[in-house]
Amino acid sequence: MRRRTFVQTGLAAMGSLLLAGCDDSSSPMRGDRTSNKHDDGRKWMMPEEGQAHRRTWMAFGASERIWGGRLLPEVQRNLATIATAIARFEPVSMLVRPGEMGLTQSLMGGANVELIAAEIDDLWMRDTGPVFVNSGNTKAGVDFNFNGWGKKQEHRRDAEVAGFVTGRAGVETRHTDLVLEGGGIEVDGEGTAIITESCVLNNNRNPGWQKRDVEEELAYLLGIEKVIWLPGIAGEDITDGHTDFYARFASPGVVVAGLDNEPDSFDYDVTRRHLDILHSATDVHGRPLRVEVLEGPSTVRETFADDDFAAGYINFYVCNGAVIAPEFGDPDTDPTTKTTLERLFPGREVVQINIDGIAAGGGGIHCTTQQEPAD
Repeated sequence: MRRRTFVQTGLAAMGSLLLAGCDDSSSPMRGDRTSNKHDDGRKWMMPEEGQAHRRTWMAFGASERIWGGRLLPEVQRNLATIATAIARFEPVSMLVRPGEMGLTQSLMGGANVELIAAEIDDLWMRDTGPVFVNSGNTKAGVDFNFNGWGKKQEHRRDAEVAGFVTGRAGVETRHTDLVLEGGGIEVDGEGTAIITESCVLNNNRNPGWQKRDVEEELAYLLGIEKVIWLPGIAGEDITDGHTDFYARFASPGVVVAGLDNEPDSFDYDVTRRHLDILHSATDVHGRPLRVEVLEGPSTVRETFADDDFAAGYINFYVCNGAVIAPEFGDPDTDPTTKTTLERLFPGREVVQINIDGIAAGGGGIHCTTQQEPAD
């Protein structure tokens, strides 16, 4: 289940072009982002992904500079495939560079996808977009100060995506000092979260922060009362081990976790350690978690297979009435995964799609999406 190491490896070759975009001062808003804790006494809660959505946000942000000429056309087709699959079940709003509107429209084929002109750096809306929260009938989006996964990639434009999206959604933006990507946190909607230490406690994001500091801030911002900390692994992929490649809530009290069976993978030992932790963990109500396992595929299609290929099923996306999940061409684990997801998400259609281009870049379906909860 390797993830997005190709971007990190490519930084040296890109040199000062990328590094120039990694200074915090590159964003005009960066200095204004301070916590507004205790400002109005409202109780905020991050809904679980399976709760009703108003829409899904995406970004048609792949570029040859980051993805290379060979992968780029396939990645763009994959983005269109994900968007059109979701659009069968709920509206999709996609940020698109003004010069790529025509290309995007042609790939969407008339699907229910709203195209919004925006200057963006890349396609990972899960990490650059806001994390939406509710307080009664009020909705807001938390801007978690995207910094290029610890200043590993240019992010001047993507650092502004969260604020841009909340503005388009017509809701207020909540600010914080905490640096966190949406892929680094998984919630059950009742106050329990799963977070990887390797990402959120990393000095490239939150120097000096301890678990207690993070927990207090997330209690205020997202209504989190119980955090299950997984170790993750830092430095092996650009995200430093995001939660959404390891463990996901299928419903409160039920977690689906990935298992990497490739002995040479950096995730082989990590996924086993995570399973030990999850099997002994309880949620905010004190209930032991029911843990379901999705093993990674033993084979993938050869066209885009490489060492960075993200061959794991955990990075699925739950939308209104459906679960959008990957398939990799494995005759055993593809159908087994679909059967498991159908059992875990009764009443939802499980739609498996080919995202080999995005997987070759170390990402998945969940990484490209961000849900906006219903009003």
